[in-house]
Amino acid sequence: MSLGARGRALALPLAFVATWQLATGILMPSLASALPPPSKVLAEAWGVLASGDLLASAGHSLWRVLGGVVVAVSLGIPVGVGIGLSALFEDIVDPAVEFLRPIPPIAWIPLGILWFGIGDTQNMFIIFLGAFFPVVLNTVSGVRAVDRSLVWAALTLGGSRGQIIKEIVLPGALPLILTGCRIGLGVGWMALVAAELVAARSGLGFMIQSARYALATQRVILGMAVIGVLGLLMDRGMLWLERHVVPWVTSAR
Repeated sequence: MSLGARGRALALPLAFVATWQLATGILMPSLASALPPPSKVLAEAWGVLASGDLLASAGHSLWRVLGGVVVAVSLGIPVGVGIGLSALFEDIVDPAVEFLRPIPPIAWIPLGILWFGIGDTQNMFIIFLGAFFPVVLNTVSGVRAVDRSLVWAALTLGGSRGQIIKEIVLPGALPLILTGCRIGLGVGWMALVAAELVAARSGLGFMIQSARYALATQRVILGMAVIGVLGLLMDRGMLWLERHVVPWVTSAR
């Protein structure tokens, strides 16, 4: 990203923070209890960083997100490939996928607590549910978008089913598979916060909930900001991966 592009990317956030500081810190200080100015949030961040609580909370949340998303990707890609390639597999699996997909991950939290208790496993389960379906649907779309003439040509030349999937289907579907992983990662973060707000003893969601009970609004906002920053960094990481794995797609944008 060029220097000018970086400046444009920072312009809106900086303007928002400056307006926020001006409004709550100078023009309407009565709002500071409900919406502390950025200066108070930064002071809170410094204190929480010095104590180590912020890094510990972020580390727990990152571990849960990565664990849940990795499981979702590991299962979602094979399921998506199966649905995209096999009519029989689609007839068996797709109705169950479409039945479960509209159920919000947060609705599974009571069952998750009953099955796994309060802890990492329950939180990863909720994150898995949030990330799984975007991966499946994008994989199906990617597989079905592969040029069928390439598949027929490979069959004509004696290619096995495994070779066709490995050499033609997966590379052709990879751009949409990566898009599904990127979407799944974002949904996983949203599911994580929901799970940690209800059933966790650590993590950023737990920190936000604890701060709410203590009326520490600046810490609530800090937790939200950290989630946003981590989500942004991971999204940029996925974009970097796309540029290196499927450069023929990203270069055309």
